[in-house]
Amino acid sequence: MLNVMLKRTNTCGELTASSIGKDVCLHGWISTIRDHGGVLFADLRDRYGLTQVVFHPEKQFFPDAEKLRREDCIAVQGRVAARPKGMENLKLPTGEIEILVEKLLVHSKSEVPPIEVDDRIAASDDLRLKYRYLDLRRPVMQHHLAMRHKAAQAARTYLAANSFLEVETPFLIKSTPEGARDYIVPSRVNPGMFYALPQSPQLYKQILMCSGMDRYFQLARCLRDEDLRADRQPEHTQIDLEMSFVEPEDVFAIVEGLIKTIWKECIGYDVKTPFPRIPHQESMRRYGTDKPDIRYDLFLHDVTALASESDFSVFKDVAAKGGVVKCIASPKELTRGDIDKYIEFCQQQGAKGMAWMRAVDGKLESSIVKFFSPALQQKLLDAIKPASGSVIMFIADKPTLVNQVLDKLRQDLARRFALFNPKDFKFSWITEFPLFEWNEDEEKWDPAHHPFCMPKWEDIQYLESDPGRVYCTQYDLAMNGWELGSGSIRIHRPDIQERVLKVIGLAKKDLENRFGFLLEAFKYGAPPHGGIGIGFDRVVTLMLGLQDIRDVIAFPKNKAAQCPMDGSPSDVPEKSLKELHIKVDLGKK
Repeated sequence: MLNVMLKRTNTCGELTASSIGKDVCLHGWISTIRDHGGVLFADLRDRYGLTQVVFHPEKQFFPDAEKLRREDCIAVQGRVAARPKGMENLKLPTGEIEILVEKLLVHSKSEVPPIEVDDRIAASDDLRLKYRYLDLRRPVMQHHLAMRHKAAQAARTYLAANSFLEVETPFLIKSTPEGARDYIVPSRVNPGMFYALPQSPQLYKQILMCSGMDRYFQLARCLRDEDLRADRQPEHTQIDLEMSFVEPEDVFAIVEGLIKTIWKECIGYDVKTPFPRIPHQESMRRYGTDKPDIRYDLFLHDVTALASESDFSVFKDVAAKGGVVKCIASPKELTRGDIDKYIEFCQQQGAKGMAWMRAVDGKLESSIVKFFSPALQQKLLDAIKPASGSVIMFIADKPTLVNQVLDKLRQDLARRFALFNPKDFKFSWITEFPLFEWNEDEEKWDPAHHPFCMPKWEDIQYLESDPGRVYCTQYDLAMNGWELGSGSIRIHRPDIQERVLKVIGLAKKDLENRFGFLLEAFKYGAPPHGGIGIGFDRVVTLMLGLQDIRDVIAFPKNKAAQCPMDGSPSDVPEKSLKELHIKVDLGKK
């Protein structure tokens, strides 16, 4: 083994037949090693690819080569040669050549890896996160992070070309209500006081607009203490941007150009613009969600009025109590066994049950048809227009639950009957959101999104008298059933901002304490402004055809918001707690 460093001349993914005869030096990890009649063949791997290297027994270093194992980190120097005829691997860019090794340097040895560094062998999620440094050596994971980098570069280049300035906002900020729990950071030099980690740069980007920056963006880190799922992490990244003197259509144009650029440069996909605009009410009515998958035409039908005319007591009782009856028609025939499975499916989603009718040659069949007069059955057929053999599935309950269940049912039917191309991308803007939503548990109004969205001018008069009637300039960017981003035209007048914050129950003292710095900035000539935050992790995840954002984040947390690799969160020394004036008292278990 050599004790001197060998200078790398090439990566493990670039040598081809045109390199035959060249003397080269490669560095990387042993992916596999094989003994063929005393000659050792190894695949040397780095993030650029694989190259086959050959160790012959007559070489002085051969005893060291015989000790090589998977994941040893080495350097080899030698000459590029053509592989023997019939031994080429045309699936690899380097598959026509091999390196005849003249010198070997072992940088470091590896113990037996606890997980396979192999795309074909998947370890459990816990093991992947615990040994993330090994998981990230897999070519597929390196491809994911390379795509993330490419998307970030494309976003930066596009936004800079459109006069946006990249400005960083602080990580240690004042705690303000923005929809999720804050992560809190104690201040050592200000005993008993705390910073919050930013859920988003919302207030600071608005202040940047007050500062005359005109167009701002950053790839912002956002931290939220909330329950986790496949599309949510405690820390995530968003493409955050804000613009002065704009209306929603100005923001739409910039974002559509941004999305088009990222998809084209990263995967060569031509996104069609402009994106459809769908009012929130229409989205909920037709799709049951404000993040619809519009790749297929399969719609929900509100038949509450017709159901009320029937003699079916379940429907009549729900309608009388202010609930709704909605349905969806299967695009093709279902067996009775299929129907029973869908009844169970809907119950798993929270429904009490699922009623159904089958359409056959312009007539309806099922055990509940007898509760509907022939005229009423015809009205149902006219409203739903089911194909012959289609099964109409009904859910009756509170509007929120009905929409949630039918949204899931719609998605399942679309997958079952292959109603969409999984490699297609369809975007839409969801617009005209309500500004407030009623919190039944606490009997108060909450922001439907956040309290900085500008109300529609014609609705401002109802802020105090009828908050539920107030709609705002919020808009969401949806794609294939996912929410990619959310934004709005912001409130820029302190009088309107104070009125909105009072609706959600913040007294004047609370207003000053939590938002005083923003309201103060508005007093000095604040421009009208608007923007959006786009979930960057979701963008990369969906562009790659994945389902879990952890696959495009280098060091994500598990579902308990823990990092198995470094053991965070963890205890801290008592001395550190004393310096922070913190006493931990969890009580006796």
